[in-house]
Amino acid sequence: MSQVDTPIEHPGIITKIEGNTASIMILSQSACVSCQAKGACNMSEMEEKNVDVTLSDPHLYKIGQQVNVIMKQSQGNLAVFLGYILPFIVLLSTLIGLSASGYSEGFSGLISLGILAPYYFVLYRFRNKLQATFSFSLEPFK
Repeated sequence: MSQVDTPIEHPGIITKIEGNTASIMILSQSACVSCQAKGACNMSEMEEKNVDVTLSDPHLYKIGQQVNVIMKQSQGNLAVFLGYILPFIVLLSTLIGLSASGYSEGFSGLISLGILAPYYFVLYRFRNKLQATFSFSLEPFK
């Protein structure tokens, strides 16, 4: 049985169109934004994210237009894996390995945290290749 790759949709607004590429602003809200007790815990947050989307026909879109940005769920899962899960595994493996080798807890902890800098640097260096892996599409806002 094949698993259907359900799309992930986020509403956004076109902020810029250059050639066949549109910049889309997405307002990402935490769960706290919709909570009625958000004022009591002061945890509400809204984050503005920008994504670039290649347009098949740029004449169908205009600046300020509301659109739905669509991404495959498998691509979202890969992004979560590369951004959160794999670095956690690297950090934990380094911490356990250094601790088992007899290094002090403080040294092991510092090196484990420090190992994340090269990891994210490598991720940054491959950003163009990763950008080709993550593709977005647009549809007019419903």
